[in-house]
Amino acid sequence: MPPDAARRSDRSRRAILLAALELVEALGHSRLTIEAVAARAGVGKQTIYRWWPSKGPLLFDAFLEFGPAGTDELPSGVLAVDLKRELRAAAEELAERRFDQVCRLLVHESRTDLVTLLLMPRRMALEERLHAARRLGDVRPDVDLSAAVELLLGPVYQRWFLRTAPLTEDFADAVVDLVLRALRT
Repeated sequence: MPPDAARRSDRSRRAILLAALELVEALGHSRLTIEAVAARAGVGKQTIYRWWPSKGPLLFDAFLEFGPAGTDELPSGVLAVDLKRELRAAAEELAERRFDQVCRLLVHESRTDLVTLLLMPRRMALEERLHAARRLGDVRPDVDLSAAVELLLGPVYQRWFLRTAPLTEDFADAVVDLVLRALRT
């Protein structure tokens, strides 16, 4: 029986994506080359160019395939605990070098992709949690929940983007504590 071309293609695709992430972590996005990815993945560079026109879309797909997963935990019922979990996860994924490098390249090449990939899922999770908190009376009814989410995420992404200080759990927790003082009934 002949080898299954679809299986071989998927194996090559995954090897390329993993090689791209490993190399961007080791070299940074500016020194990453398609030639290096091809060599590490054990494929010809024409194989990579057949699927991706440049390293930006390649890293974007690698991020989608192997990137950090959001928190799958159910809400705890304690608003501060849930918000801190989300902000800690955002800070942790941005602090991991391989994803930091991919995100910086995405910012450089396509801000829209970064917002869709990274920011919107986290934003939606926070907004859903705040809506639930409002229904339970833990958040004032007059609070603009969209603005509250910006207050929560803005400092984390600003600290990451501008590199003003380290992203830590303590920082994420401090942001949540400050914002909750403004949101509570």
